[in-house]
Parts: sequence; structure tokens; C-alpha cells
Amino acid sequence: MKAAQLFVKALENEGVEYIFGIPGEENIDVMDALLDSPIKFVTVHHEQGAAFMADVYGRLTGRAGVCLSTLGPGATNLITGVADANMDRAPVVAIAGQGATTRLHKESHQILDQVNLFQPITKYAAQILEPEIVAEVVRKAFKVAQTEKPGAAFIDFPENVAEMEVDSSKKPIQVQTAYTPEAPAHKIEQAAKIIGAAKAPVILAGNGVIRQGAADALVTFAEVLRIPVANTFMAKGVMPFSHELSLGTIGLKARDIPWFAFEKADVVICVGYDMVEYHPDMWNPNGDKTIVHIDGLPAEVDERYIVEVGALGDIPTSLKSIALKAKPQASSPFKAVRKALVEDRAEHAKDDAFPIKPQKIVWDLREALGPDDIAISDVGAHKMWMSRMYRAERPNTCIISNGFAAMGIGLPGAIAAKLAYPDRKVVAVTGDAGFMMNSQEIETAMRMNTPLVVLIWNDSEYGLITWHQLRHFGRPSHIAFKNPDFVKYAESFGAKGYRVERAADLLPTLKQALADDTVVVIDCPVDYAENMKLTHRLKAMTSPL
Repeated sequence: MKAAQLFVKALENEGVEYIFGIPGEENIDVMDALLDSPIKFVTVHHEQGAAFMADVYGRLTGRAGVCLSTLGPGATNLITGVADANMDRAPVVAIAGQGATTRLHKESHQILDQVNLFQPITKYAAQILEPEIVAEVVRKAFKVAQTEKPGAAFIDFPENVAEMEVDSSKKPIQVQTAYTPEAPAHKIEQAAKIIGAAKAPVILAGNGVIRQGAADALVTFAEVLRIPVANTFMAKGVMPFSHELSLGTIGLKARDIPWFAFEKADVVICVGYDMVEYHPDMWNPNGDKTIVHIDGLPAEVDERYIVEVGALGDIPTSLKSIALKAKPQASSPFKAVRKALVEDRAEHAKDDAFPIKPQKIVWDLREALGPDDIAISDVGAHKMWMSRMYRAERPNTCIISNGFAAMGIGLPGAIAAKLAYPDRKVVAVTGDAGFMMNSQEIETAMRMNTPLVVLIWNDSEYGLITWHQLRHFGRPSHIAFKNPDFVKYAESFGAKGYRVERAADLLPTLKQALADDTVVVIDCPVDYAENMKLTHRLKAMTSPL
């Protein structure tokens, strides 16, 4: 048996369903072994798309998404998606072919020190130097990638090692899942006492709630103790927006409606909170909040995040234990914040201006999708509107890249989402710039028969950068570009294309596109004059309390 065959068996042992990637000369032994495997190889047009697909597959399923490239330029093309997964806490195993070990010590065609290249952006990076260690390296890569806090692992597989023979008695290593212990009883007691004595507590829920499957436990915790919940961008849906205790999403670098609850709060209960998403100096600028940290791991060190008590362990168990011991609030002290939030989100529901305002686009998208359907947001100005305005009802139904925040994730991510959940509707929400970064993957979606909708917010410029430039300097700089005819572009791949020409057409167009059961691109002109209007509005906003 070749080492490459053992490698593929080890991937099968990990439950790998899909590998996203591009074949190359230095990974041909692995590619050949995959022909005899139940693992489905998804051939893409750019390795960045493969890494983004693995990223979203990992964060949606909790199982490591896998991407594969050849050496050198193939490996470097993986970097953006791998870094995105690592910083966004998505489990991914990236694999790259490598030149023969006989030429790694010298100047040689396409040779890079790939392990050192990936080390800073992964939790684990290793090279397979002997066929006998294949099983161990694969098992460790998956274990590390999937263990809290999850992230990326990288395997460098030289071509001559891949073709070496290995003893047929060699087998993949048994998969074992790390056990998450319960928080110590005295920490539970301490947290319950602090929360019970609080005058105006608020919960800040992060992506760790989703990773640990703690959304239902969080809702129950909030209901029992009558404490309202705000979530980070990547935790949208952990508290249904329709719930009376939901304060929506917090994360803009400005005072927004949920911010006023934090301003008045004396105790902030941080559950599964990742500082990389929303720094505490935004919601605890004076460092005067009493912080209860409920998570699987200790808190990051930060002068604005001094923890009064940390309940470290299984999040659902900790929430249940604290709820049973803490004194409930008489009622939420932030009902006025909730009321203002609901009114704000519905303000533009019937707006008929054209180009369409961002608030209206988000409203209509929410109306078109069911509670379990999935919206994958790319990165750009639209991301800020989706994060702020999209009323998610379930975890992992609005995917926001908010750690590394890399453009180009929308379409590849939507393909992965449809492969992971074929019975759900999937929409890639993207700006025109982000779409064009990986638009070639429309062909991949067509070939893989993954019906999805790409909703392009078209403004022919880098809208988010324009927003920042106007805020800082009052004038834009070098942000404009020209787009192709997106309808014809879609049709050239065999997909469908629609162009929205008035606000009233958006919702019916979305509904039709979702019913078409194929890949559909919608060209929707957006009025980003609303960006600066929001900036001015947030600056002038007064507390509803």
C-alpha cells in the first residue's frame, strides 16, 4: 500500500465527505487514491475558493472542512481562506503537495518552506517525512483543528513520500473526541451570586455558543433569569431576534442601539465570547463592568476584560447550573432598548426608493428566506448592514466572517453550505467587488448541482472603503471600477440572471430565484448614500433608556 492510500484511508476514518481543491503534479498519488474512495473531490477554479469552502463547511458542521492544493503557488493560494478559518474559529485541515524531500534543502522549482509559511496562521502545521507517520499526522491535524477553540491545521505531503510503500498492517488511528469538563462548583456558586445581585445585567453571546451547541441553553438561561441578550456578528441567531429578550447584534465601531444597554449595565455575562470579534474597549471603555466569563477556555488578557469570575467548562452545563442557583431579575431593565431596536429594523420595510436602500434589501431577504435557510455574507459595506439588520432566528443561518474578515468568501461559502445542508435554501449576499474575486466558482456550483442564489449589491466601487474614506477625509480615493453585465455573465455559465430595476421587484425576484432550483445571480443596485447617513445617525443617537 502506498502512503497516499493510507493517507486517504485516514481521511475516511475522520469522516471526511468532501475535499475542495485543485489537482497538481505533486499531489497526483493522493488524487489517484481518491478514485477508490467514497470521499467526493470538488474541483474548483482557484485554491482560495477551496479554502473558503472548507472554512464554511467547517463552521456549519463542526467537522473539519478539507482543502487540497499542489505545492508553491497552489499552497500560497490557500492562505487567505486558511487564515480566515483560523481566526474565525472554523475547523479546517489544509493539505498541500510538496516537492520530493531530495530537493527541499536547496534552491528548486516551486519549492517553499510551506510548514513555516502556514505555522503563524494555523494551530498545527507538519510535514510528513516518513510514510509510517501518516496516520499520526492526520489524526493530530483533525484533533487539533476540531478541539476548542477550533481552527486550521496544515499538512505538507512531499510527492516522493506519498508514493512510498507502507506496511499494509498500518491503519488509521481511532478517532477520539476531547471531553469538555464541567465548571467547578465553587465557580458556579460565585457566578450565580454575582448575577443574582446585579441591578442591570446583560448577556453578550459570542460564537462559542454556536460551537458548543449551547443556543437552546442560552435562551433558557435568559428566560429563567430574565436577562436580555446581545450577540456578536458571528453569533447571530443564538437568541432568536423575535424573542422579547433579544437585543440584536452588537459589533459596529460606533454607538448603536444595543450599546446603550451595555452603557447602563453593571454586570456583563460573556458567554462563548471571542475578543477577536468585538473588542471590550467598545462596550467597556472605562473598564468598570463586572464581567462573568462563561466559556470553555480562560479569557484573553486585556485591560478592559478583567474577569470577576470565570466558569470554564461545558457551556450548556454551566448555564443550566448557574440558572438554577441565581436570583432572577424582576424584569428586563432594557425593554426600551428592545422597543427601539424593533422599530429601527422595520423602518424601511416599505421603502420604494431606487437604487434600493441597504435596509430594504436586508428586510426583503429576511422575508424571502425561512428561519432555517442560510445567508452567507461576503465582506464589504453590505456585511455591516447584514450584521446589523438581518433578523436571524436560528444559529448558523447568517454566516458572517468577522475575525479575519476576508473578501471573496460569499460564493464559495454558499456552495459549501448547500453541500452541507442540501435541503435548505442558501443565498450568498455579496458586494460586486467580493463577488468578482471568486465569481468563477459559479461553474463549480453548476457542476456540483448546488442550487443557490447570489445577491449582488451593485455600486461599482469598494463601498466599505468609500465609507471609511468619507468618514475620515470627506472624499473618496481610487475606489471606483466597472462591472460586467452580471445577468449575461451568469448566463454564460448556464446559470440564471435577474436584474432588479425597482424596489418593488426585489422580493418577488428573490422568491422566484429561490424557486428556480438552479444557480441564480441577482444584480441589485444599492444606494450606499445610506452609509454616511447611518454614521451621522449613530453619532446623534440618544439613549432610549
